[in-house]
Amino acid sequence: MSAILKSEIESNGSSVQVLKEDGSLLNKKAEPDFSKEDLKKLYYLMVLTRMTDERFLRMQRQGRIGFYLTSTGEEAAHIGSAFAMEEKDWLFLQYREPGAALLRGFSLFRFACQILGNVGDLTKGRQMPCHYAYKEGHILSISSPIGTQIPQAVGFAWAAKIRNDNLASLVYFGDGATSSGDFHVGMNFAGVFKVPVVFFCKNNQLAISLPFEKQTAVSSVALKAQAYGIDGIRVDGNDLLAVIQVTKQAVQKARSGGGPTLIEALTYRIGAHSTSDDPRIYGDESKLEEWKKKDCILRFQKYLESKGIWSLGFEKEVQERAGVEVSKAIEEAEKLSAPSLDTLFEDVYSDLPQQLREQKNELLS
Repeated sequence: MSAILKSEIESNGSSVQVLKEDGSLLNKKAEPDFSKEDLKKLYYLMVLTRMTDERFLRMQRQGRIGFYLTSTGEEAAHIGSAFAMEEKDWLFLQYREPGAALLRGFSLFRFACQILGNVGDLTKGRQMPCHYAYKEGHILSISSPIGTQIPQAVGFAWAAKIRNDNLASLVYFGDGATSSGDFHVGMNFAGVFKVPVVFFCKNNQLAISLPFEKQTAVSSVALKAQAYGIDGIRVDGNDLLAVIQVTKQAVQKARSGGGPTLIEALTYRIGAHSTSDDPRIYGDESKLEEWKKKDCILRFQKYLESKGIWSLGFEKEVQERAGVEVSKAIEEAEKLSAPSLDTLFEDVYSDLPQQLREQKNELLS
Protein backbone atom coordinates (compact mmCIF):
# COMPACT_ATOMS: atom_id res chain seq x y z
CA MET A 1 0.00 0.00 0.00
CA SER A 2 2.30 2.74 -1.26
CA ALA A 3 0.06 5.60 -0.11
CA ILE A 4 0.57 4.57 3.49
CA LEU A 5 3.92 2.83 3.47
CA LYS A 6 6.01 5.44 1.61
CA SER A 7 9.48 5.42 3.19
CA GLU A 8 8.35 5.91 6.75
CA ILE A 9 7.60 2.32 7.76
CA GLU A 10 9.57 -0.78 6.93
CA SER A 11 8.08 -4.10 5.86
CA ASN A 12 9.59 -7.44 6.77
CA GLY A 13 8.27 -8.96 3.56
CA SER A 14 4.91 -10.10 4.90
CA SER A 15 3.71 -7.41 7.30
CA VAL A 16 4.63 -3.89 8.32
CA GLN A 17 6.92 -3.64 11.32
CA VAL A 18 8.63 -0.94 13.37
CA LEU A 19 9.92 -3.17 16.16
CA LYS A 20 11.66 -6.50 15.73
CA GLU A 21 10.58 -9.34 18.00
CA ASP A 22 13.48 -8.55 20.34
CA GLY A 23 12.20 -5.00 20.82
CA SER A 24 14.86 -3.32 18.70
CA LEU A 25 14.00 -0.96 15.85
CA LEU A 26 13.81 -2.37 12.36
CA ASN A 27 14.58 1.09 11.02
CA LYS A 28 15.45 4.01 13.31
CA LYS A 29 13.88 6.44 10.84
CA ALA A 30 10.53 4.76 11.49
CA GLU A 31 10.61 5.39 15.25
CA PRO A 32 7.63 7.55 16.23
CA ASP A 33 8.14 10.69 18.28
CA PHE A 34 6.12 9.85 21.38
CA SER A 35 6.61 11.42 24.78
CA LYS A 36 7.77 9.31 27.71
CA GLU A 37 4.38 9.89 29.29
CA ASP A 38 2.57 8.42 26.28
CA LEU A 39 4.91 5.42 26.16
CA LYS A 40 4.37 4.76 29.87
CA LYS A 41 0.62 5.16 29.47
CA LEU A 42 0.50 2.67 26.61
CA TYR A 43 2.54 0.12 28.53
CA TYR A 44 0.38 0.49 31.61
CA LEU A 45 -2.79 0.07 29.58
CA MET A 46 -1.47 -3.15 28.04
CA VAL A 47 -0.53 -4.56 31.45
CA LEU A 48 -3.80 -3.41 33.00
CA THR A 49 -5.82 -4.98 30.19
CA ARG A 50 -4.08 -8.33 30.57
CA MET A 51 -4.40 -8.29 34.35
CA THR A 52 -8.11 -7.43 34.04
CA ASP A 53 -8.59 -10.38 31.69
CA GLU A 54 -6.78 -12.72 34.07
CA ARG A 55 -8.86 -11.62 37.06
CA PHE A 56 -12.20 -11.89 35.28
CA LEU A 57 -11.25 -15.27 33.87
CA ARG A 58 -10.55 -16.52 37.41
CA MET A 59 -13.83 -15.03 38.61
CA GLN A 60 -15.71 -17.00 35.97
CA ARG A 61 -13.97 -20.21 37.01
CA GLN A 62 -14.93 -19.42 40.62
CA GLY A 63 -18.59 -19.02 39.64
CA ARG A 64 -18.71 -15.31 40.45
CA ILE A 65 -19.58 -14.33 36.86
CA GLY A 66 -21.16 -16.36 34.11
CA PHE A 67 -19.11 -15.65 31.00
CA TYR A 68 -15.98 -13.88 29.79
CA LEU A 69 -13.77 -13.39 26.72
CA THR A 70 -10.07 -12.54 27.05
CA SER A 71 -7.87 -10.52 24.69
CA THR A 72 -4.59 -12.06 25.83
CA GLY A 73 -1.90 -11.61 23.18
CA GLU A 74 -3.93 -9.04 21.23
CA GLU A 75 -3.42 -5.99 23.44
CA ALA A 76 -1.06 -4.16 21.07
CA ALA A 77 -3.47 -4.50 18.14
CA HIS A 78 -6.50 -2.90 19.73
CA ILE A 79 -4.83 -0.45 22.11
CA GLY A 80 -2.44 0.80 19.44
CA SER A 81 -5.15 1.33 16.83
CA ALA A 82 -7.48 3.08 19.28
CA PHE A 83 -4.61 5.32 20.40
CA ALA A 84 -4.08 6.41 16.78
CA MET A 85 -7.62 7.78 16.49
CA GLU A 86 -8.75 11.21 17.68
CA GLU A 87 -11.08 11.42 20.66
CA LYS A 88 -13.87 12.80 18.46
CA ASP A 89 -13.83 9.64 16.31
CA TRP A 90 -16.09 6.70 17.11
CA LEU A 91 -15.05 3.13 17.83
CA PHE A 92 -17.12 0.11 16.84
CA LEU A 93 -15.76 -2.74 18.91
CA GLN A 94 -16.28 -6.45 18.82
CA TYR A 95 -15.99 -8.22 22.19
CA ARG A 96 -12.20 -8.50 22.48
CA GLU A 97 -10.99 -4.89 22.79
CA PRO A 98 -11.29 -3.93 26.48
CA GLY A 99 -8.07 -1.89 26.32
CA ALA A 100 -9.62 0.41 23.71
CA ALA A 101 -12.53 1.11 26.06
CA LEU A 102 -10.18 1.76 28.98
CA LEU A 103 -8.15 4.11 26.79
CA ARG A 104 -11.32 6.08 26.04
CA GLY A 105 -12.07 6.52 29.75
CA PHE A 106 -14.40 3.58 30.42
CA SER A 107 -13.67 2.92 34.08
CA LEU A 108 -12.76 -0.51 35.39
CA PHE A 109 -15.58 -0.13 37.90
CA ARG A 110 -18.15 0.29 35.09
CA PHE A 111 -16.47 -2.56 33.23
CA ALA A 112 -16.83 -4.83 36.27
CA CYS A 113 -20.46 -3.76 36.68
CA GLN A 114 -21.17 -4.69 33.07
CA ILE A 115 -19.56 -8.10 33.51
CA LEU A 116 -21.69 -8.66 36.62
CA GLY A 117 -24.83 -7.15 35.06
CA ASN A 118 -25.66 -5.19 38.20
CA VAL A 119 -27.30 -1.84 38.90
CA GLY A 120 -24.05 -0.03 38.04
CA ASP A 121 -24.06 -1.44 34.51
CA LEU A 122 -24.70 1.31 31.97
CA THR A 123 -26.65 -1.20 29.86
CA LYS A 124 -28.75 -2.27 32.88
CA GLY A 125 -27.84 -5.95 32.69
CA ARG A 126 -29.39 -6.38 29.24
CA GLN A 127 -26.21 -7.31 27.40
CA MET A 128 -23.97 -10.34 27.58
CA PRO A 129 -20.75 -9.83 29.57
CA CYS A 130 -18.01 -8.09 27.52
CA HIS A 131 -20.70 -6.35 25.44
CA TYR A 132 -20.36 -2.86 26.89
CA ALA A 133 -21.25 0.58 25.53
CA TYR A 134 -19.83 3.95 26.50
CA LYS A 135 -21.41 6.96 24.83
CA GLU A 136 -19.13 9.52 26.49
CA GLY A 137 -16.09 7.73 25.06
CA HIS A 138 -17.68 7.43 21.60
CA ILE A 139 -17.96 3.64 21.84
CA LEU A 140 -21.04 2.01 20.34
CA SER A 141 -22.73 -0.97 21.95
CA ILE A 142 -21.09 -4.28 21.14
CA SER A 143 -23.18 -6.98 19.45
CA SER A 144 -22.76 -10.76 19.51
CA PRO A 145 -23.68 -11.54 15.87
CA ILE A 146 -20.48 -11.68 13.84
CA GLY A 147 -19.81 -8.67 11.62
CA THR A 148 -22.91 -6.58 12.37
CA GLN A 149 -20.76 -3.69 13.57
CA ILE A 150 -19.13 -3.33 10.12
CA PRO A 151 -22.09 -1.78 8.22
CA GLN A 152 -22.96 0.18 11.38
CA ALA A 153 -19.52 1.83 11.35
CA VAL A 154 -19.83 2.51 7.62
CA GLY A 155 -23.26 4.06 8.08
CA PHE A 156 -22.00 6.30 10.86
CA ALA A 157 -19.04 7.45 8.75
CA TRP A 158 -21.29 8.02 5.73
CA ALA A 159 -23.54 10.25 7.84
CA ALA A 160 -20.50 12.14 9.15
CA LYS A 161 -19.36 12.74 5.57
CA ILE A 162 -22.78 14.04 4.52
CA ARG A 163 -22.84 16.38 7.52
CA ASN A 164 -19.22 17.52 7.00
CA ASP A 165 -18.45 16.58 10.60
CA ASN A 166 -14.80 15.70 9.93
CA LEU A 167 -15.22 12.47 11.89
CA ALA A 168 -14.00 8.97 11.16
CA SER A 169 -14.91 5.57 12.52
CA LEU A 170 -12.75 2.58 13.36
CA VAL A 171 -14.37 -0.85 13.29
CA TYR A 172 -12.86 -4.04 14.71
CA PHE A 173 -13.60 -7.59 13.62
CA GLY A 174 -11.89 -10.96 13.45
CA ASP A 175 -10.78 -13.05 10.50
CA GLY A 176 -13.98 -15.09 10.73
CA ALA A 177 -16.10 -11.98 10.13
CA THR A 178 -14.53 -11.52 6.69
CA SER A 179 -16.64 -14.49 5.59
CA SER A 180 -19.85 -12.73 6.60
CA GLY A 181 -22.29 -10.88 4.39
CA ASP A 182 -21.99 -7.79 6.58
CA PHE A 183 -18.29 -7.59 5.73
CA HIS A 184 -19.09 -7.52 2.01
CA VAL A 185 -21.88 -4.99 2.41
CA GLY A 186 -19.74 -2.63 4.51
CA MET A 187 -16.60 -2.88 2.38
CA ASN A 188 -18.47 -2.45 -0.90
CA PHE A 189 -20.46 0.59 0.23
CA ALA A 190 -17.43 2.25 1.83
CA GLY A 191 -15.37 1.70 -1.30
CA VAL A 192 -17.99 3.14 -3.64
CA PHE A 193 -18.71 6.23 -1.56
CA LYS A 194 -15.19 6.78 -0.12
CA VAL A 195 -16.55 6.68 3.41
CA PRO A 196 -14.16 7.86 6.19
CA VAL A 197 -13.83 4.51 7.96
CA VAL A 198 -10.92 2.30 8.92
CA PHE A 199 -11.60 -1.44 8.83
CA PHE A 200 -9.42 -3.18 11.40
CA CYS A 201 -9.26 -6.97 11.17
CA LYS A 202 -7.53 -8.64 14.08
CA ASN A 203 -6.47 -11.83 12.38
CA ASN A 204 -5.81 -14.01 15.41
CA GLN A 205 -5.92 -17.01 13.07
CA LEU A 206 -8.88 -18.71 14.73
CA ALA A 207 -12.59 -18.12 14.17
CA ILE A 208 -13.61 -19.82 17.42
CA SER A 209 -12.23 -23.26 16.44
CA LEU A 210 -11.76 -22.81 12.69
CA PRO A 211 -8.16 -22.11 11.55
CA PHE A 212 -7.58 -19.21 9.16
CA GLU A 213 -6.57 -21.45 6.27
CA LYS A 214 -9.98 -23.15 6.44
CA GLN A 215 -11.80 -19.84 6.82
CA THR A 216 -10.83 -18.39 3.45
CA ALA A 217 -8.85 -19.34 0.35
CA VAL A 218 -6.98 -16.02 0.19
CA SER A 219 -3.53 -15.89 1.82
CA SER A 220 -4.10 -12.54 3.54
CA VAL A 221 -7.20 -10.64 4.63
CA ALA A 222 -5.60 -7.41 3.40
CA LEU A 223 -5.76 -8.73 -0.17
CA LYS A 224 -9.55 -8.73 0.02
CA ALA A 225 -9.48 -4.93 -0.12
CA GLN A 226 -8.65 -5.08 -3.82
CA ALA A 227 -12.09 -6.47 -4.63
CA TYR A 228 -13.68 -3.31 -3.24
CA GLY A 229 -11.29 -0.78 -4.77
CA ILE A 230 -9.76 0.30 -1.48
CA ASP A 231 -6.30 0.07 0.10
CA GLY A 232 -5.33 -2.95 2.15
CA ILE A 233 -2.30 -3.44 4.37
CA ARG A 234 -1.06 -6.15 6.72
CA VAL A 235 0.69 -5.07 9.91
CA ASP A 236 2.43 -7.02 12.65
CA GLY A 237 -0.35 -6.96 15.23
CA ASN A 238 2.08 -7.61 18.09
CA ASP A 239 4.09 -4.49 17.22
CA LEU A 240 2.41 -1.63 19.06
CA LEU A 241 4.34 1.11 17.26
CA ALA A 242 3.64 -0.30 13.80
CA VAL A 243 -0.07 -0.61 14.58
CA ILE A 244 -0.22 3.02 15.72
CA GLN A 245 1.58 4.32 12.65
CA VAL A 246 -0.41 2.32 10.11
CA THR A 247 -3.74 3.21 11.73
CA LYS A 248 -2.84 6.88 12.08
CA GLN A 249 -1.98 7.17 8.40
CA ALA A 250 -5.11 5.26 7.41
CA VAL A 251 -7.42 7.53 9.39
CA GLN A 252 -5.69 10.67 8.10
CA LYS A 253 -6.29 9.44 4.56
CA ALA A 254 -9.92 8.64 5.33
CA ARG A 255 -10.55 11.97 7.01
CA SER A 256 -9.08 13.90 4.07
CA GLY A 257 -11.41 12.20 1.59
CA GLY A 258 -9.02 9.50 0.42
CA GLY A 259 -11.38 6.67 1.28
CA PRO A 260 -11.26 3.69 3.63
CA THR A 261 -8.45 1.27 4.40
CA LEU A 262 -8.56 -2.38 5.40
CA ILE A 263 -5.88 -3.11 8.00
CA GLU A 264 -5.07 -6.71 8.80
CA ALA A 265 -3.27 -7.00 12.14
CA LEU A 266 -1.60 -10.38 12.25
CA THR A 267 -1.60 -11.78 15.77
CA TYR A 268 -2.65 -14.94 17.62
CA ARG A 269 -5.34 -15.83 20.12
CA ILE A 270 -3.39 -17.09 23.11
CA GLY A 271 -6.39 -18.14 25.18
CA ALA A 272 -9.74 -19.74 24.50
CA HIS A 273 -12.41 -18.10 22.37
CA SER A 274 -14.43 -17.67 25.57
CA THR A 275 -14.92 -19.32 28.94
CA SER A 276 -17.36 -21.70 27.20
CA ASP A 277 -14.60 -23.01 24.96
CA ASP A 278 -11.77 -25.56 25.29
CA PRO A 279 -8.99 -24.75 22.77
CA ARG A 280 -7.07 -27.93 23.66
CA ILE A 281 -9.51 -29.85 21.46
CA TYR A 282 -8.60 -28.04 18.25
CA GLY A 283 -5.54 -25.90 19.05
CA ASP A 284 -1.99 -26.35 17.76
CA GLU A 285 0.23 -26.52 20.85
CA SER A 286 3.46 -25.89 18.95
CA LYS A 287 2.00 -22.81 17.25
CA LEU A 288 0.71 -21.53 20.57
CA GLU A 289 4.14 -21.79 22.19
CA GLU A 290 5.72 -20.09 19.17
CA TRP A 291 3.39 -17.11 19.47
CA LYS A 292 3.83 -16.83 23.23
CA LYS A 293 7.45 -15.98 22.50
CA LYS A 294 6.22 -13.09 20.35
CA ASP A 295 4.28 -11.55 23.24
CA CYS A 296 3.39 -7.94 22.41
CA ILE A 297 3.85 -6.71 25.99
CA LEU A 298 7.29 -8.28 26.30
CA ARG A 299 8.35 -6.77 22.94
CA PHE A 300 7.24 -3.28 23.99
CA GLN A 301 8.86 -3.77 27.37
CA LYS A 302 12.22 -4.46 25.71
CA TYR A 303 11.81 -1.35 23.58
CA LEU A 304 11.10 0.77 26.67
CA GLU A 305 14.13 -0.72 28.37
CA SER A 306 16.31 0.39 25.45
CA LYS A 307 14.86 3.89 25.88
CA GLY A 308 15.79 3.94 29.57
CA ILE A 309 12.12 3.92 30.61
CA TRP A 310 11.55 0.34 31.74
CA SER A 311 13.29 -1.13 34.80
CA LEU A 312 12.49 -3.71 37.44
CA GLY A 313 11.42 -0.89 39.73
CA PHE A 314 9.13 0.55 37.06
CA GLU A 315 7.64 -2.89 36.41
CA LYS A 316 6.94 -3.41 40.12
CA GLU A 317 5.21 -0.04 40.26
CA VAL A 318 3.08 -0.84 37.20
CA GLN A 319 2.07 -4.28 38.48
CA GLU A 320 1.15 -2.97 41.93
CA ARG A 321 -0.81 -0.03 40.55
CA ALA A 322 -2.72 -2.20 38.09
CA GLY A 323 -3.42 -4.82 40.75
CA VAL A 324 -4.87 -2.26 43.12
CA GLU A 325 -6.99 -0.70 40.37
CA VAL A 326 -8.47 -4.04 39.29
CA SER A 327 -9.09 -5.26 42.84
CA LYS A 328 -10.77 -2.03 43.90
CA ALA A 329 -13.06 -2.01 40.86
CA ILE A 330 -14.18 -5.59 41.40
CA GLU A 331 -14.66 -5.11 45.15
CA GLU A 332 -16.85 -2.04 44.65
CA ALA A 333 -18.84 -3.60 41.81
CA GLU A 334 -19.62 -6.78 43.76
CA LYS A 335 -21.28 -4.69 46.48
CA LEU A 336 -24.05 -3.62 44.11
CA SER A 337 -27.35 -5.41 43.59
CA ALA A 338 -29.02 -6.47 40.36
CA PRO A 339 -31.02 -3.88 38.38
CA SER A 340 -34.61 -3.47 39.56
CA LEU A 341 -37.25 -5.37 37.63
CA ASP A 342 -38.99 -2.23 36.40
CA THR A 343 -35.93 -1.34 34.29
CA LEU A 344 -37.11 -4.07 31.91
CA PHE A 345 -39.72 -1.61 30.70
CA GLU A 346 -37.47 1.45 30.26
CA ASP A 347 -35.71 3.04 27.29
CA VAL A 348 -38.04 1.89 24.50
CA TYR A 349 -41.23 3.97 24.76
CA SER A 350 -41.52 7.55 26.00
CA ASP A 351 -45.06 6.65 27.11
CA LEU A 352 -45.50 3.02 28.11
CA PRO A 353 -48.35 1.33 26.16
CA GLN A 354 -51.27 -0.06 28.15
CA GLN A 355 -50.35 -3.70 27.62
CA LEU A 356 -46.81 -3.12 28.90
CA ARG A 357 -48.10 -1.17 31.92
CA GLU A 358 -50.26 -4.17 32.75
CA GLN A 359 -47.30 -6.54 32.35
CA LYS A 360 -45.12 -4.29 34.52
CA ASN A 361 -47.74 -4.16 37.29
CA GLU A 362 -48.21 -7.91 37.17
CA LEU A 363 -44.45 -8.53 37.33
CA LEU A 364 -43.90 -6.15 40.24
CA SER A 365 -46.81 -7.59 42.19
